[in-house]
Amino acid sequence: MGIMINGPINYVSGKYKMMNVSHTPVSSKAKKVTTHVLTEMKMKGEKISMLTAYDYSMARLIDQAGVDVILVGDSASNVMAGHETTLPITLDQMIYHASSVIRAVSNALVVVDLPFGTYQGNSKEALNSSIRIMKESGGHAVKMEGGVEIEESVRRIVGAGIPVMGHLGLMPQSIYQYGTYVVRAKEEAEAEKLLSDARILQEAGCFALVLEKIPAELATRVAKEVEIPVIGIGAGGGVDGQVLVLHDMLGITQEFSPRFLRRYHTLAEEIMGAVGKYIKDVKTKDFPNSKEQY
Repeated sequence: MGIMINGPINYVSGKYKMMNVSHTPVSSKAKKVTTHVLTEMKMKGEKISMLTAYDYSMARLIDQAGVDVILVGDSASNVMAGHETTLPITLDQMIYHASSVIRAVSNALVVVDLPFGTYQGNSKEALNSSIRIMKESGGHAVKMEGGVEIEESVRRIVGAGIPVMGHLGLMPQSIYQYGTYVVRAKEEAEAEKLLSDARILQEAGCFALVLEKIPAELATRVAKEVEIPVIGIGAGGGVDGQVLVLHDMLGITQEFSPRFLRRYHTLAEEIMGAVGKYIKDVKTKDFPNSKEQY
């Protein structure tokens, strides 16, 4: 019979010790986050927290911690598969990641990225891709990059009863068109198009909008001019919420260090340290000891 321990533990010098934790996990009875809840949060001035997740274990942790929205991002192409861009990930792979996340989540709203090539230029294909995500993964909404170019697709998907989150500013699926990851919409013409696109996406039925790597002043203006929640990544603090890639903010990835990224932990160092200790214990025959075998 195992020993019941209340709270997180740490194995140090042959003994299990209780760890100090600074957060209180959200109760499983906490209010379920929906698109309607996000709208209410904007109206009340309550900021929205959003993080990415791609697997069951991580999704379960951040859902229990109380994050409002979980994005199953096509950034899985980078952080999970090691690709240089988000373009290679497929619809089947996104459905796999989204299914894993959904099984872990009790409270957060789960939004799933439509991957490159599954919606651009063909609204019927966009709808079919969205239906597959919703039916096969159990996701709560989809996210698409683009403005007026995807208006018809947004209307068709929303018309089928599927919530859509928009994405403007730096759009990673268009990186080869840009040729650079620099801040977008600094020039007046691009800024005015972004404002116009934000209004178009709202009118087409998007329930929320992500703005990536644009001037803070412009992002604040967008958030004030549209009624839907605006979530920023590298878009300043004047928007309705923030999103970061989980592996970046936890310090698991080390190569990516833009100005907008705040690292809340250095897990890469801790993981390598723990693995190094394990290797040493195995090599020196310290693991397993007499208490760790049958």
